[in-house]
Amino acid sequence: MDAPVPLIVTALLAAGAVLLPQARWRAIAMLGALALAPVLLVAHISDSEQLDPLRDHPAAAAAAGAVAVVALAALAVLFARRPAAFPLAAALVIPFRIPISSGGSTANLLVPLYVVVAAGALAYAIPRLRDGDAEEREPSVLEWLLAGTVVLYAVQAAYSDDFDKALENVVFFYVPFAILFALLARIDWSRRLALQVLGVLAGLAVAFACIGFVEYATRHLFLNPKIIASNQFESYFRVNSLFFDPNIYGRFLVVVMLGLAAVLVWARRGRDVGIAAALLLVLWAGLVTTLSQTSFAALLLGLLVLGGLRWSVRGAVAVAAGAAVVGAVVVALTVDLSSGKSTDDATSGRYDLIQGGVGLFADAPAEGHGSGSFSRAYRRAEKVSAEKAVSASHTIPVTVAAEQGVPGLLLYAALLVAAFLALFRGARGDPVRAAVAAAFAALLLHTWGYAAFLEDPLAWALLGMGLALARGGRDRSLA
Repeated sequence: MDAPVPLIVTALLAAGAVLLPQARWRAIAMLGALALAPVLLVAHISDSEQLDPLRDHPAAAAAAGAVAVVALAALAVLFARRPAAFPLAAALVIPFRIPISSGGSTANLLVPLYVVVAAGALAYAIPRLRDGDAEEREPSVLEWLLAGTVVLYAVQAAYSDDFDKALENVVFFYVPFAILFALLARIDWSRRLALQVLGVLAGLAVAFACIGFVEYATRHLFLNPKIIASNQFESYFRVNSLFFDPNIYGRFLVVVMLGLAAVLVWARRGRDVGIAAALLLVLWAGLVTTLSQTSFAALLLGLLVLGGLRWSVRGAVAVAAGAAVVGAVVVALTVDLSSGKSTDDATSGRYDLIQGGVGLFADAPAEGHGSGSFSRAYRRAEKVSAEKAVSASHTIPVTVAAEQGVPGLLLYAALLVAAFLALFRGARGDPVRAAVAAAFAALLLHTWGYAAFLEDPLAWALLGMGLALARGGRDRSLA
């Protein structure tokens, strides 16, 4: 069987886990996707050097597998007995990427999150396979579009310029995150559970910020040789804490800060105001050390969304328009007065990447160059080195257009419309839903200036939680 066929089958199973209305069949699809994805990956790299460490140390590999099985079983039992433990565990592990070296290369994988998602799937599926369950409501438009996005990505991998990259994205991101979404969308969210999740994320964010402060004070980073090398040749120093990129670190801080800001603006007790304000001050200092301009813009947008949902939409729009004008003027002056700097230099290389991405779209508008192909297609079209071409255009719509053509763009646009309708409709006056909507809007803007939309578990988590809250429709207060 050709490699694209099992990849498409895996994507279809993940889509079934999101869409199927009958719980028994949804459980089968969920377990099938999680079982097939690693098998597909191992089969794909079976002849490469990446599996040499496992072949050379079979006893250690077997021991690691046994530990993983025990951990999965223990977590599955916990989640089955206490369903609310699943979102708390997911929040606890969602930022952590583990560097795994194999075959001379290193990949930063969300291994702890994969374990939690697999355990959550087992806890959900096994009782429904054993006892069955009544059919649930029909899937929403948002769920149809998310499932369609996963399947289209796998289908377009079949003709991709970089099938390996597409396969990795499906196996490491789209499939497990679709399962994460399906599980979170079926959680019975309450005010207490939302605050507990925010508390876990805030604790992590403060810890990361403190690590960042140490890095900034010592001028020494713990992770990512590229950032370390960059700091040596620049007049500024960027911090990434335990993340592998300052921008991803900044994105995480922004999402947590918007949750705390919702607590602040809806709080009725002075103690709540004081705690939220103190935490926001610490996280703001942490965000400043990232020097992530995209994160600053995302935070501003998120705060405007919160303000609009809390007080006045017109006021928020007016402030946003003013900020956009000021920002445009600043950018124009920066480019014009930068002592000979090119537009590409002033935009940290994004201008050339966007221009190249638009050119790739023009070359193949109907079908694109295939999922995951941006770097290779850009390098070939622009005749630049591998170091010059990054994995994406740093502007998600451009990446989608170049890789997936008009079908991908239309699906992406429809997905955004459905997401905003689900998250924003009825969110006024509900601080939990407002916080989720603001965080999603901020994350979306961040993807337009950096990268990683559905490759980021935070996007799927916010959509899953937001959809569950929209369906619940109960009055919630963070005060």
